[in-house]
Amino acid sequence: MTGEEALANLQGTAAFWRIGSATAVDVVRAACDCLVAGIDSPTLRILAGVSPVKGSEDDELRRWLADAFAELSLTYYGEDSRKAEEEVLRIMARRLLAKTITPRELTSWVSQFITYAGTPLAGELINLESAYEYVEAVHEVHNQTSTQPGDLDAEVIAEACRLVDEISAGREEG
Repeated sequence: MTGEEALANLQGTAAFWRIGSATAVDVVRAACDCLVAGIDSPTLRILAGVSPVKGSEDDELRRWLADAFAELSLTYYGEDSRKAEEEVLRIMARRLLAKTITPRELTSWVSQFITYAGTPLAGELINLESAYEYVEAVHEVHNQTSTQPGDLDAEVIAEACRLVDEISAGREEG
């Protein structure tokens, strides 16, 4: 892993942790990967050495993460969950477009970790998850629809493309 990849992984992992889709151990592991890739800073060393203890792992990360990110010129979302949600939504959309996850895995993940209460950017993907569930239920029970769950895949892919473009454009403006 290159230093640039390790830094991107650390930032992404921290964003996933912020919304509850990664653990403190994942963030510590990403910090260690940075050190292995040749990235170094005093607070990154401390972060990589955090030994998450059940119940206090989030507090220990919060104590060091912001300073480590500042030293590394990374974006730290802190308590701004909307920004973290937008970051992970972009990462997940890119995973779909890179074909490392399926459209259904994307909608299911968004529905579980972002929900309607989160960033409005996720709304259409959550609607598509509901559409998958409806089509599966109607097709399985009554076989009264010609629509198959796979028919929704193109809509999910189009939405992922839109999200990557929209979030990237917003990042360039901001």
